[in-house]
Amino acid sequence: MTKAEIVRYLIEKSGLPRKDAVEAVEIFLASIKEGLQSGEKVSLVGFGTFLVKLKNSRNGRNPRTSEIIHIPDKKVASFKPGKAFREAVNASPSPEAK
Repeated sequence: MTKAEIVRYLIEKSGLPRKDAVEAVEIFLASIKEGLQSGEKVSLVGFGTFLVKLKNSRNGRNPRTSEIIHIPDKKVASFKPGKAFREAVNASPSPEAK
């Protein structure tokens, strides 16, 4: 599902004008980004939690030259689904069945 499809779904379910629906989705996504950028966890009860994890630095290997390279620390966004969300996904038919 794309952002445009989410906007279309919001328009169908709420009756909002397209401009307002686009703005609502943008504000929602921006609030998640801002929370993560400030180091906070963003918890949506019944859905899940967005959080930032730190990946430690490590040594890697360039596959072309086999040269060992240093990969620095970095932050990665992560999502941990809530129990209700996991159960809903597991209860849905598998994509292979379609």
